[in-house]
Amino acid sequence: MERTETRPVGPQTAPPRPSHGPHPSAKEYVRIGVVLAVLTALEVATYYVDVSRAILIPTLFVLAVLKFLLVVLWFMHLRFDDRRYARFFVMGLAGAATLYLIVLLLFGAFSG
Repeated sequence: MERTETRPVGPQTAPPRPSHGPHPSAKEYVRIGVVLAVLTALEVATYYVDVSRAILIPTLFVLAVLKFLLVVLWFMHLRFDDRRYARFFVMGLAGAATLYLIVLLLFGAFSG
């Protein structure tokens, strides 16, 4: 005689479902897209304005970080998912920013 295992049946055996907050509407996605377009226009305009590199590079860096955050939080839905996912992206951004700043300092990008 073959022995069969019995498992409890019911809601207690179902895997837990991830909790998601409400996702934005199409109107909010368009609004974020417009903000990203404005930030891109600011980046291009900043590049063509005659300013020193000591101002140009940090300004472009800040605008790039803002765009990164908007894309990651809204279009990749990390704002609505578990916080652990967002931490991975923040760690990646921190690592990339650190490496970028080290390279800029090594090549003297802020000196004039």
